[in-house]
Amino acid sequence: MPLSAALDFLKQHDARYVRELCDYARIPSVSAQSQHAGDLRRSAEWIAERSREVGLDTVVHTTSGNPIVVAKTPRTDPAKPTFLVYGHYDVQPPEPFELWKSPPFEPRIEGRNVFARGISDNKGQHLAHLNAVEAWLSTGSDLPCNLTFLIEGEEEVGSKALYEFLPQHAKELACDAVVISDNGIPSLRHPALTYALRGIAAMEVRVDGPNRDLHSGIFGGSVDNPALVLCQLLAKLRDSKGRISIPGYYDDVQKLSTYERKQMAKLPFQSEKYRKFLGVPKLFGEVGFTPEEQRTARPTFEINGLTSGYQGEGSKTIIPSWATAKLTLRLVPHQKPAKVIAAVKKHLQNLCPPTVKLTLIGGHGGEPYRVEPTGVLAQAALRALRAGFGYEAVLAREGGSIPIVSAFRQHLKADTLLLGMALPDDNPHSPNEKFSLDAYALGMRMSAHLWAELAAASPGK
Repeated sequence: MPLSAALDFLKQHDARYVRELCDYARIPSVSAQSQHAGDLRRSAEWIAERSREVGLDTVVHTTSGNPIVVAKTPRTDPAKPTFLVYGHYDVQPPEPFELWKSPPFEPRIEGRNVFARGISDNKGQHLAHLNAVEAWLSTGSDLPCNLTFLIEGEEEVGSKALYEFLPQHAKELACDAVVISDNGIPSLRHPALTYALRGIAAMEVRVDGPNRDLHSGIFGGSVDNPALVLCQLLAKLRDSKGRISIPGYYDDVQKLSTYERKQMAKLPFQSEKYRKFLGVPKLFGEVGFTPEEQRTARPTFEINGLTSGYQGEGSKTIIPSWATAKLTLRLVPHQKPAKVIAAVKKHLQNLCPPTVKLTLIGGHGGEPYRVEPTGVLAQAALRALRAGFGYEAVLAREGGSIPIVSAFRQHLKADTLLLGMALPDDNPHSPNEKFSLDAYALGMRMSAHLWAELAAASPGK
């Protein structure tokens, strides 16, 4: 059996795969820091060479930024479905160095974990898929599908080059679905398909009053205080039950189905443990939803920062001339960032008193994302997760945003399956980032099963 041979191959080469993972992680491919430009090129060449060793036709594309690697299975068969695997070789800055227990680019194995910057986010996860392809091809088996790997080097800084690349190479990258492993699972016993992501809408609110800071004793009581007005405005945007009080805000919100809520209830979420982890006296969220639903499947309104008046040592008795707040709203399917920002602006303008001037500045936005969890490809992915990890797979949603999935849908007309391998304590973006070697090995097994499951489930194939 081809799949059986591939799984045996993965087991036999486990030690080599760990060595190669460490070699990849040694390259300090920090995209946010210009001094690492050479390291980023070296990282692109490393994953390109590894793709060629696997047996893929590989091209390193020069871009306006860091290189993009495209690797494809040879002899594309038009009768087979095609899937695209996305990943990124760039990593977050490792600072502060003093909080690392070992140098961030000298991988350290401790027990069944390997510690290094970028090991989980995202080098280990896309390398697992590449290794699974090698297992198929090296055992003389034809993959049941065509595969394309798209590995970029700017994910941590906004993917500018990839957004330029996608429309230019849409025909070359055409696929039936995209697979991304750049996220996490609740535990090794709870492999998960992340089928939905929240979107985001950002804006800034500014309230201007007098043309300068005023003495609060001489002028206080005769002019409005911009800081107080701003606080009063913001306080009216959410009620005591956690509902956002903006007219029309929930109009486009897609309700959770009974199936989705039952699936989410299977996740190993412990409210009290979560509360202690956050260090808050009591959890708070929209009434009628569990904490897991509140943080992943419901829209939010958050104040990210408030600035006004004197912030130095001691007291300064003034009425500040201005006050500002930075806001972000996490959105769920089918909310639209532009529509939501327009509703917030209109509501604030209606609430604002004539004693101050209100300025509203719209910021960046990202669409929420959802794949139908009962669809044939989603169910095929769940079967692959079960086969690879050895435990019943669950459905999950994430509260954060991955904007590139919307770009794949726009330019490739393809949905994305998010099949993470990272664990909750892997510390991506933080000191002592790690990757579980068990997750690495099981992720490779999952990937070996995935291509057979997806190919068999693909409509018309």
